[in-house]
Amino acid sequence: METKYETEKKEKENIILKKNKEKQEITIQKQKIAGFSILIFLILAIIIAIWFFKLKRKQEKANKSLQEKNIKIKKQRNEIQKNHRKITDSINYASRIQNALLPNENDFKENLKKHFIFYKPKNIVSGDFYYFKKIDEYIIIAAADCTGHGVPGAFVSMLGIAFLNEIIRKKEIKTAAEVLEELRIYVKTSLKQKGENYDETKDGMDIAMCVINEKTNILQFAGAYNSLYLVRDNELKIIKATRNPIGIFLKEKPFVNNIIQLNKNDKLYMFSDGYIDQFGGKKGRKFQTRNFNKLILKISNENFSEQKQILEKTIERWKNGIEQNDDILIIGIGI
Repeated sequence: METKYETEKKEKENIILKKNKEKQEITIQKQKIAGFSILIFLILAIIIAIWFFKLKRKQEKANKSLQEKNIKIKKQRNEIQKNHRKITDSINYASRIQNALLPNENDFKENLKKHFIFYKPKNIVSGDFYYFKKIDEYIIIAAADCTGHGVPGAFVSMLGIAFLNEIIRKKEIKTAAEVLEELRIYVKTSLKQKGENYDETKDGMDIAMCVINEKTNILQFAGAYNSLYLVRDNELKIIKATRNPIGIFLKEKPFVNNIIQLNKNDKLYMFSDGYIDQFGGKKGRKFQTRNFNKLILKISNENFSEQKQILEKTIERWKNGIEQNDDILIIGIGI
């Protein structure tokens, strides 16, 4: 009996020991899992920390590079602005020179009681110019459109004004056509236009020139592409120009000298192509010669200051927000 009791006791102890051992093994297993989890977490934390560190370094490097580029861009922008100011100042100075070469408004007022000048450069300086000179009983007026606009056109325009001043003083030059013939020679010579090379400059100008004898009211007109409009008795007459420019041309023709007896209340109009060629309207098209002719005839009975205002307002409405695409020049004269 005692032996059986001890045997049962030992078995119970063994079972308890086994259960304790299993519990220990489970505890150890849990500790191992916990240890591995902590290790994996630490490894991941280290990897993430390294990644963040490298990302931060990369970001700092990118920021530094961006700062350097911004400094460089700012420096370049300041340099560009500085150069732009210099160029603009130079062009403004060139504009003052060009305006000084243009006729004084008082010359027109003293010699032409009825007139207007609508002069609107596309840029600061213009490729269009107008000319006025009084010699004895002759009044000489011209409206010219030089190749290009802006600075290139302005250079040619200043040449044209200087050349005309020299040509007009020559006593052997007696007609408007002779003035244009001489002007063509001057331009071709100064710009070295010989027609020998394809690459040589083709610069020049289109011009309308009027010479009015105050005593007889006889008008001489000669034109290089630019015609003259005469409004008489509510009718528009076009005195056509010679289809040749002032400058080198493949088939040069002599300029025609038109002689017209002017009557009281006649109106003369000279102009460049800037107004006619202005884009605008609902469809963004050119103003066109047909519309310009109708407009001139319509406004011709208004006083000349009113005519100028109508021309200005009409082209502004026509542009409809479109940028001016060329220099504009229109001269109106009443007899």
